[in-house]
Amino acid sequence: MTLKLGIPKGSLQDATVQLFGRAGYNIYVNPRSYFPAIDDPQIECMLIRAQEMARYVADGVLDAGLTGQDWIAEQALANHRQPVVSLADLIYAKQSFGKVRWVLAVPQDSRYQTAADLENATIATELVRVTQQWFKARHINVNVEFSWGATEVKPPMLADAIVEATETGSTLRANRLRIIDTLMESNTQLIANETALGDDWKKTKLANLALLLQAAIDAHGRVGLMLNVERPSLDRILRLLPALQQPTVSPLSHPDWVAVNTVLEERVARDLIPQLKAAGGQGIVEYALNKIVL
Repeated sequence: MTLKLGIPKGSLQDATVQLFGRAGYNIYVNPRSYFPAIDDPQIECMLIRAQEMARYVADGVLDAGLTGQDWIAEQALANHRQPVVSLADLIYAKQSFGKVRWVLAVPQDSRYQTAADLENATIATELVRVTQQWFKARHINVNVEFSWGATEVKPPMLADAIVEATETGSTLRANRLRIIDTLMESNTQLIANETALGDDWKKTKLANLALLLQAAIDAHGRVGLMLNVERPSLDRILRLLPALQQPTVSPLSHPDWVAVNTVLEERVARDLIPQLKAAGGQGIVEYALNKIVL
């Protein structure tokens, strides 16, 4: 038995392959093929655009896949397919481990200052149904047009405003656009259909996959730290240490010494290690983490 898994093609592809690598799954993408190899014989991968992932998972073409909350919402508004089930909330994006925002933007010198000012205006976006619903809920009449890409260049000649996804806003600023509102935040989800979840083997396989992917997310930006310390200096060392739960203190072969292990934010380590050394820590080792199971 195999699990048919959709990997998002496009902007999320590289970040997803890297995430799977940290989770323990090596995915090998051939630029000439839409079927990447994976070092798990129980999984078959297929590259699918994130915009279409929820559709193919809902239809049962795929058992599961990774896509954003934005495209799940867009698919749900189509209202002619069974909903998908989210199994893991994975906060990562193309450039960072964070959420993306779908924002309403206009040219910097535009007369539009708020969404209400756009009455009867034309909005270009890929996220058509969500955008239509957002304006409808605010009783603002607009014409929402689908954009096939390069949405940032549409205003002011081809559209009055755009709704576009952004992580940092740098692309919008580079195209002389300013943000006047935010429609939604989105991050990646591992989704599956009810049929796959009704199969005990697939349900267990997906639960294990969700656990490892979430563990890889939780490990991002954290490192492990271990050191040896004489017992009289232990309290001073422990007062310096932040910890995911509590530092682990283990006896060594010498009765006057203990080993201390902890997990901390990587950005803290460079300032903390000299302090630990000054407080009596010895044999200090910082090491990378691939996964943390909370």
